[in-house]
Amino acid sequence: MSRTTVATIHLGALRHNLARLKAWAAPARVMAVVKADAYGHGLERVARALDADAEAFAVAALGDGLRLRAAGHRQRIVVLSGLDQPADIAEMQRLGLEAAIHHEAQLPWLAEAQAARGRLRVWLKIDSGMHRLGFAPERVPAIHARLRAMPGIDPEIGLMTHFAESEHFAGEATAAQIARFQAATAGLEGPRSLANSAAVVGWPQAHADWVRTGGLLYGLSVVEGRNGADFGFRPAMTLRTRLIAINHIRRGERIGYNGTWQCPEDMPVGVAAIGYGDGYPRSARSGTPVLVGDVCVPLIGRVSMDLITLDLRPAPAARVGDPVTLWGPELPAERVAAHAGTIAYDLTCGMTRRVLFVEDES
Repeated sequence: MSRTTVATIHLGALRHNLARLKAWAAPARVMAVVKADAYGHGLERVARALDADAEAFAVAALGDGLRLRAAGHRQRIVVLSGLDQPADIAEMQRLGLEAAIHHEAQLPWLAEAQAARGRLRVWLKIDSGMHRLGFAPERVPAIHARLRAMPGIDPEIGLMTHFAESEHFAGEATAAQIARFQAATAGLEGPRSLANSAAVVGWPQAHADWVRTGGLLYGLSVVEGRNGADFGFRPAMTLRTRLIAINHIRRGERIGYNGTWQCPEDMPVGVAAIGYGDGYPRSARSGTPVLVGDVCVPLIGRVSMDLITLDLRPAPAARVGDPVTLWGPELPAERVAAHAGTIAYDLTCGMTRRVLFVEDES
């Protein structure tokens, strides 16, 4: 374990975040989105931490629903990508999963669903402006009626959509999507679900019956210039490694692959045991913040597969073996992501198999 990069998952933060989401979204109910291995935090780990309080889980694929059922979770589970092939229907019925229906090709398959296996609960997805998955608004009443007439489908049809830019709280696009959704579903029975994490905090008129929250569940925000803590949420992951070398480099010397950073003076350069082989973003630019102990120092030079280099001038007391924090409660992942030209979700989802995951109750 001498070189291990460690991702600590804060179970207490997960529970805090779910409770805050419930309070913020009330009276709407909360689907805890645990797709992409729970945004890199570990599907079974996160589901176990939230089991007592989660009303429903949302996953991307049937296989994740199978994993949750195998782990003993009995909550409602919505498969957001729906059916990939006709055989998925019987498996979803067996497991008691719910399917998002978003494409014409899925409808003939659903017509063959056997009621004897238990009626399949479905969510009719409406393309209100994302233009990725979903039925055009003008087709929704006819599709809704068609689904309700199928003997193997539960007659309570959920209605959902997905926002393209709900992180812009004053933007026109989300308001237009809400209006299109409301017009398309007027007079139709069934629970509504529109809001993702950003919409929970920025678009209360979109809360409806169910909100689907991913990022904020893990303490992560996609609102530019703001992190999860700004909204009262706690980061659920801390990524740490150690300083394994300190070198004294002369003025004018260049650091790392292709020498992209030049020392402006004689200076100490630290080497930390993490790189893109662990999931730290190669796109992180010189100047990306890193904590050595409790001192913030800048990344310098290019991220390599196993190592990063750090300007230790702000931390003259640094020693080999000191802890190095890449993100966590003291250094928001959103801040790091901004320097890497990405979002915090990308960082936590990118952890590789050589990272050691541990849990604590904080």
